[in-house]
Amino acid sequence: MSRLSFWTTVTVNDDERAFLRRDGRFVKLLEPGRFTEFDPLSQLSVETVKILRAEIAPEKALLIAKSDPDVAEENFAIIQAGPTEVAIVSMDGEPKHLVLPNTTRAFWKTLTRVEAEVVDTASALRVDKRHLDKLDAARAGGTIVTSVVDASQAGLLFVDGVLTERLPPGRHAFWSVGRTVRIQLIDLRPNPIEVTAQEILTKDRVGIRVTLTAFARIVDPEKAALTTADVNATLYRLIQFAIREAVAARTLDEILAARDTIDREVRGYVTERAAALGAEVGEIGVKDVILPGDVRELLNKVVEAERVAKANIIRRQEETAATRSLLNTAKLMENNPLLLRLKELEALEKLVEKVGRIDLHTGAGAGGFDALLSNLYKLGQEKSTEG
Repeated sequence: MSRLSFWTTVTVNDDERAFLRRDGRFVKLLEPGRFTEFDPLSQLSVETVKILRAEIAPEKALLIAKSDPDVAEENFAIIQAGPTEVAIVSMDGEPKHLVLPNTTRAFWKTLTRVEAEVVDTASALRVDKRHLDKLDAARAGGTIVTSVVDASQAGLLFVDGVLTERLPPGRHAFWSVGRTVRIQLIDLRPNPIEVTAQEILTKDRVGIRVTLTAFARIVDPEKAALTTADVNATLYRLIQFAIREAVAARTLDEILAARDTIDREVRGYVTERAAALGAEVGEIGVKDVILPGDVRELLNKVVEAERVAKANIIRRQEETAATRSLLNTAKLMENNPLLLRLKELEALEKLVEKVGRIDLHTGAGAGGFDALLSNLYKLGQEKSTEG
């Protein structure tokens, strides 16, 4: 805009419009071109704005609509959403804006085709797919709640705190205008629960620490959501109570000897109560039983003593069996001289293996074969002693 003498001149481009005001009051809307207005008292002012896919302040558009309805109808698209309504605004067929409830927005439609689709959310809880495809939920101003339910999950829809329905796998979106919408996702896969070591007193007042592992899964999502805030945390406490009861009722020896029985008792205790939580417990097993240091040393000594005693028993049994065998052999040789002679030859064979040279002298006073056996026997004993 320029001013020469008593004249005001303004040039408006094709993608612009200009508001001409006199003393702050709207006079007219200037279209593209060059305009010169007589202004001897400098009362005129010009505001030039871009109009291509542009938004105009709604207060300004409404003011012009009151003062000059024809100009407003020709140039502006004024969109007003009620308390339970939202409007999807498209420019040249492309969704661009979302008008929130109790909100007014205005857009230039001179060079742009502006279309608005008003949605009454009071009668439609779920967002239609055609609307969802046009909207960016992140820029919806909290009017849309979206979630994706996986195949291994269950989706629970709560409206104003009331469980409304269970959602199947897929993408879901709901209007949260005038209501509170929440989607809770629940994992239906088996979930391991590790119960860390906790110190428990046995029946004979020995403090031990027990570690367990359990596998649980939710079979009734609705019941699980309405019964407890955290199913796994509740199951964790139930397992703790169950193992405490099982350990406190047994002595240390009974616990070490009956781990399978303890597993069954804990599983029975937890399974009965898990059903009320909408959950199912699979395997429960005691992983470790950690003993105090002094008790562990004492048990090691007991185990060592048991091993020594068992070894002694085995040795005594072997000695008894050997003695019994010798007795039987002696009885046989006593009644059978030929068998005795064979045993002597067997002994001679073993002795000869240890002798390097044998000189055999015959004749009077030599003693014959019996003397030879006696000498070989003595020699064998000497070699055994030296060895």
